[in-house]
Amino acid sequence: MTSRIALVDDDQNILASVSMALEAEGYKVNIYSDSEEGCREILNNPPDLAVLDIKMPRMDGMEVLAKIRKTSILPVIFLTSKDDEIDEVLGLRMGADDYITKPFSQRLLIERIRALLRRESLRSQSEKKQPENEKIIRGNLILDDARHVCSWKGQEVGLTVTEYLLLKSLAIRPGIVKNRDQLIDMAYGENIYVDDRTIDSHIKRVRKKFRDMDSGFSQIETLYGIGYKYKEE
Repeated sequence: MTSRIALVDDDQNILASVSMALEAEGYKVNIYSDSEEGCREILNNPPDLAVLDIKMPRMDGMEVLAKIRKTSILPVIFLTSKDDEIDEVLGLRMGADDYITKPFSQRLLIERIRALLRRESLRSQSEKKQPENEKIIRGNLILDDARHVCSWKGQEVGLTVTEYLLLKSLAIRPGIVKNRDQLIDMAYGENIYVDDRTIDSHIKRVRKKFRDMDSGFSQIETLYGIGYKYKEE
C-alpha cells in the first residue's frame, strides 16, 4: 500500500520541490501551506507520517505537534532552520521522532522518512504476530510490546514510538550500557545518521514523562561519554 505523507510548510518552494521528490519515490503527498488547515486534516484523516516546519504563522509546528500527540503516535519529522538549536531540542522533547535542518538534502529527508515508515511497518507486523500477553516487566515498569504501551506503577506513560523503542532497548537488559549508536540503531534502524543530541533529547523527554508521574524515578542512568543504562532492581 502506498504510504501517505502530510507536508506542512508555509514556503511554497519547499512544498513544491519536496512533494515532487516524494511523489517520484512513490509516496502520496498532501501539502498544506496553512498550518491550521494542515493540523485539522492530519487529525481528521491521519497520514502515515507528517513533516512539519517549526516556524509558521498562525500556528507553529510545535503547536501542531502538541495537538497530534494528544491522540496519536503518528511519526513526525520537524524541519528547522540552521540556527534554531533550541527549537530542535524543544521539538524532540515534545515528541517529534526526528528533525532535519534547513537547507537540507531531499535525499536525506527521503531516507529518514523511509526509515520511520519501515519502523512503523515492523511495529504493526509485530503487534499482529505477538501474543497479547507478551510483556516486559522490570519491577514497576511494564512494557506491553504487543500494543506498544508503557506503564509505571500501574499508570500508563504516554510515549511516542521512538521513546518506547529507546526505553525498551535499555530495559530489556538492565544494567547493560547502551551507547548512542546502539540506541540509534534500535530506534531508527541501521545505516541512518541521527545526531547524538537527538538521542539525548529523547531520553530527557522519557525521564520527564516518568518524573511528572513519579518524582523519584531514577531508573535511566547516564554514563557520561559512554551512553545510558536501565538500573537493575
